[in-house]
Amino acid sequence: MSNSNYAGIPDEYAGIDNASIVLIPVPYDGTSTWQKGADKGPEAFLDASANMELYDIETDTEVYHHGVFLADAVTENSSPEAMVDAVHATAKKYIKKNKFVTLFGGEHSISIGSIRAFNDMYENLSVLQIDAHADLRKEYDGSTCNHACAVYEASQKTNLVQVGIRSMDSIEVGINDDDKIFFAHEMVQDDYWQEKATEALTENVFITIDLDAFDPSICPSTGTPEPGGLFWYETLDFLKMVFAEKNVVGFDIVELCPNPSEKSSDFLAAKLYYKMLSYKFKDIALEGEDGYEADNAFTKAGLKKMKNIED
Repeated sequence: MSNSNYAGIPDEYAGIDNASIVLIPVPYDGTSTWQKGADKGPEAFLDASANMELYDIETDTEVYHHGVFLADAVTENSSPEAMVDAVHATAKKYIKKNKFVTLFGGEHSISIGSIRAFNDMYENLSVLQIDAHADLRKEYDGSTCNHACAVYEASQKTNLVQVGIRSMDSIEVGINDDDKIFFAHEMVQDDYWQEKATEALTENVFITIDLDAFDPSICPSTGTPEPGGLFWYETLDFLKMVFAEKNVVGFDIVELCPNPSEKSSDFLAAKLYYKMLSYKFKDIALEGEDGYEADNAFTKAGLKKMKNIED
């Protein structure tokens, strides 16, 4: 994978020293069980990002001015366990550098490593999973690091809140708290699901988004598309609420399975990533702006809730 600047941003915003944001690509597809191709997701996402306007109309910002460092891809693929360990180590390394760490997969098993890193570093972490599938199996196909197990560890070691779920196995029933699972068929009847899901989160939140959470009519290029999914603006409304009311400490986006003849999913993923950064940084002053000394570090408040950064 080419290590050119994220979204083609100028070099002055792309270096590790000046960047507030780190983007870690993880082109891994070792455990998917239906359509293969999620390992091509980061490349397609980066290509779409390079063709995206960098001014966000809604927030009236250009968030790339906060700096986005495109890290070397995590390419470990000798085993699911080794990949998870590599993602864990890489994410934790950049969290310790006081960066806002984001990852783009790859299939959902990468999130086991990213969640583990953030849980190491932040007190009382919530994991907000936006997904079609529960992913709560303790083990699948001989491994605890399978995509079907993506949030099992989170259900045991963090406060897991699941949104958009519409597919699960009977063995997954009861593993997570019923009042922290927002099923798609119930959400469509509940005008207050966004408020309820936000209230279920603790202050520190890591977000993991499987792109199959979206309805296949707007995002068909995923490994396991499911009918009845989320749409664009309701998802953005929910994310805005979470970013406004909670301390989002990082996020990952997974399961883009690009189709050469269908580019809209690649572009949706690129816009979603940039939107989430825009929501995070829209009220944080840039160096040289009024209030910079008080507001320049995105973790100014979050660091108070971080565990010993030397761990």
